[in-house]
Amino acid sequence: MNQNQQIAISIHSLHKSYGSHEVLKGIDLDVFEGELFGFIGKNGVGKSTTIECSIGIKDFQSGWIEIGGYDIKKEAIRAKQTFGYVTSEPTSYEEMSGLGYVEFIASVYKVNKEKFKTNFEYLAGRLDLSLDDLYRPIKEYSHGMKQKLCLIASLIHNPKIWILDEPTVGLDAFTSNELCRMMREFADHGKTVFVASHNIDLIARLCDRVAIINKGTIQKIFSLKENPRERYHLNQYFLDNAKEKEEENGSDVI
Repeated sequence: MNQNQQIAISIHSLHKSYGSHEVLKGIDLDVFEGELFGFIGKNGVGKSTTIECSIGIKDFQSGWIEIGGYDIKKEAIRAKQTFGYVTSEPTSYEEMSGLGYVEFIASVYKVNKEKFKTNFEYLAGRLDLSLDDLYRPIKEYSHGMKQKLCLIASLIHNPKIWILDEPTVGLDAFTSNELCRMMREFADHGKTVFVASHNIDLIARLCDRVAIINKGTIQKIFSLKENPRERYHLNQYFLDNAKEKEEENGSDVI
């Protein structure tokens, strides 16, 4: 990476255990401003746990994490103001209307009315959610519509960092393609995208750099922007690495 690029997400010596079971075994990772960073691994190897520790949802035993230059433990509120987060299972207050929910999220981030209107109309248009839908209760939405709403809510405050965990689950092909375009544009405007997925083909096509996690450690980081040919080898490396780790440690996953 360029020596002048600032670090947007910094994770060092991250250890996380559930009881006696150690899930993360010393994660070290720096993600830079202006890059689209992929985080891949099989289900159950620590992708979501790494993200949840990074954004302050889960505590961790040792190590430190900075998001947007702020320590997630010591300066949690400031850190959380810098990013938007999307999980694979859309979470919202389902008795509210779609519009009411996004207005509520915007109020948490103190987004003014003019900025809200501009951002909301743009995002709803990009993700094809109509006003008719947005006035309906969220409990009447399909999974895909709920995911679109959560994507809008994650960007309504125009964050510097966008963190997504399996964001294409439940989306149709059109919306998945539009989301990929939005992630690319977000990074191209100097911001940071951190996307976790088990969809290797999507990550290989989309990302600038990719880290593979397995059994709680980072196995390898690929610089796909600097070495485009590695996009074609990423899937095979992932499969070979997963197979080797299963043979070494057995097939149990978290």
